[in-house]
Amino acid sequence: MARAPIGLISDTHGLLRPEAAAALADCARIIHAGDIGSRSGAPRDVLDALARIAPLTVVRGNNDRAAWAAAIPCTADIEFDGVRIHVLHILGELAIDPAAAGVNVVVSGHSHRPHIETRDGVLFVNPGSAGPRRFRLPVSVARLWIEDGRVEAEPVTLLR
Repeated sequence: MARAPIGLISDTHGLLRPEAAAALADCARIIHAGDIGSRSGAPRDVLDALARIAPLTVVRGNNDRAAWAAAIPCTADIEFDGVRIHVLHILGELAIDPAAAGVNVVVSGHSHRPHIETRDGVLFVNPGSAGPRRFRLPVSVARLWIEDGRVEAEPVTLLR
């Protein structure tokens, strides 16, 4: 697939690692699936840095509770080259039937575990966590490739 990918990132918790920024540097768009900031990390710095790389779509995570997060939606729906993408933070809070709604891809975060799965013709992608390491989970992002209506997701492990 020749087109520039869509970068998927989640759970930065106030930290945009240089490795994450580098992995997203050639993306046509970036989607942040929530938990942007933290008590000590500056969420605006994370969002500004991502927006300098590519157009940015962002949703609020369960830890994004401060006043700065009030204007950030809990879900987002975007269309890219005819592919419909639904974004939320916690997959367990999915309030739609994506296949029935014509959604092709659901992007979520929260678990800090990278995961890619197709169910009922819908691609579900969790890019994992790109922020502070949690437990023994990898630090990761993902890339979404769209061409001619086909969608593929690629996990990108930044640190094992």
